[in-house]
Amino acid sequence: MLTALQKVMVPLGAIAFDVLFWNQEVGLNLALYTLLVVGLTLLGLTRHAAQRKSVGFWTTLAGTLLSAALVVWLGSGAARLACVISLVLFLGYRNQPQLRLVASALLTALGSVTLALPGLLPYLRLPHGGSAGWARTRFYGRVLVLPLVILAVFHVLFSLGSPQYAELSNQLFGKIGEWLGQLLASVSVPHLLFFLLGLGLTIGALVIVPYHYFLDQESRFGEFVRRQRDRVASLAVRHPDFSTKKFRTLDLRKEYIAAVAVFGLVNVLLLVVNGLDIKLLWFGFTPRQGFNLTQFVHEGTYVLILSILVAMGIVLWFFRRNLNFYRKGLPALRWGATVWVVQNVVLVISVGLRNYYYILHTGLAYKRIGVYGFLLLTLFGLGTVLLKIWQRRSAFSLVRLNGWATYAVLLLLAAGNWEVWITRYNLQPRFEELDLGFLLAMPERMLPELAAREAVLDGMTRIIVIDESGYGETKFTPAEAHRLVKQRLARWQEAYPRYHTWQSWTYAEAQAYEQLYGPVPATKTP
Repeated sequence: MLTALQKVMVPLGAIAFDVLFWNQEVGLNLALYTLLVVGLTLLGLTRHAAQRKSVGFWTTLAGTLLSAALVVWLGSGAARLACVISLVLFLGYRNQPQLRLVASALLTALGSVTLALPGLLPYLRLPHGGSAGWARTRFYGRVLVLPLVILAVFHVLFSLGSPQYAELSNQLFGKIGEWLGQLLASVSVPHLLFFLLGLGLTIGALVIVPYHYFLDQESRFGEFVRRQRDRVASLAVRHPDFSTKKFRTLDLRKEYIAAVAVFGLVNVLLLVVNGLDIKLLWFGFTPRQGFNLTQFVHEGTYVLILSILVAMGIVLWFFRRNLNFYRKGLPALRWGATVWVVQNVVLVISVGLRNYYYILHTGLAYKRIGVYGFLLLTLFGLGTVLLKIWQRRSAFSLVRLNGWATYAVLLLLAAGNWEVWITRYNLQPRFEELDLGFLLAMPERMLPELAAREAVLDGMTRIIVIDESGYGETKFTPAEAHRLVKQRLARWQEAYPRYHTWQSWTYAEAQAYEQLYGPVPATKTP
């Protein structure tokens, strides 16, 4: 059952979505729509609602407000993504505040939408038949239809008796016909579908249908590994099992021996790899003549990252059950696994150094920044693996902690003005090569940096633009590169006043235009 507030705000929210986003770029409109959803959600909370005591609810609320502010300030793709994900997580915790996993909150919000949309279909149905329905139809017929019929009769009589009235009424009906013709001509099927999309999203955001599936699934898992004493041949346990056992008494010791052997042998192997990386990368690495730095970084980085993930999976496998309680060999097992984790930390540092040297010699790019975000999460994940080893944490606990860490890294990436920093870094006189197409395809807020450092192009020995397929490239002389930059600046100078409205406004983009061309002309038309 919809509340009175929801009955009013669902259609108004759909209209607001259409006004804010139809034929607009994303900017201030996303922040305003987010604040509308958040405000109405908070307004609908009761005084003693469980959400008021939920850490996840307030954390995602703070993340939603922060990312919405970053959208208005920077308008970057990372900020937009963080805002949308934060809002969905916020609605997930609004639905089930007891959730512990970030992924569960995300899926709960999406599951609620699948229930909310069909749940509103009864509101679109006509009243059921019967005597009450027929009486209501007759009542509205007398109230609405009968006056219109009487008005039409008198209109015909007055038109026949007064030529002046007939002429005036013909002019009036002609104007109404022209207006209806223009209205029907302006009706757009894509626009109608867009409005229905906005209506569906608004319903999913404002109409909260309890969705318990993922909360029920989480209730099966705990934060710590418990010793499994059930399913043994004894009436002293809750779930005895007198069937034939495949897991014999000495199997736990055999698993322990296998774990010690794996940790011991791979520690030795990893020590050799780390020793070679430390010797090559950690102290004064300089690529020799003809050294393929790109292949060295790409192949080495992917393989090393995969080995780290496999190592984490092996630790989770051996410490999943009763091996955590094997008193005779547990200290040696823990220390062997700890040394392995520490050696993987060294491996992460080596991967970071590979990426650093790649940036140092070739410049910044989105993926190279993303590598550091991934390595940051990897270090955090290795730290949680140590918690599992020494505190008997469960895999569920590690998923919970790493899920929140992923969300924090997403907000951290959203706060970066990466396009401006990439342009500023790549246009340094020490670089002799430049992918100019990469810079020209960036959002417009970096254009002041490109214009201020345009003279650096004269010192470049190789300027390329990679085509849309990502394989072919075209080489340009510095003079041709200057021409491409001038064209990019001219296109934006012409386009911004014409197509950028208040809905798509962002502070960084507005400041960039004012820095290059002065205030936006007052004659701007959307």
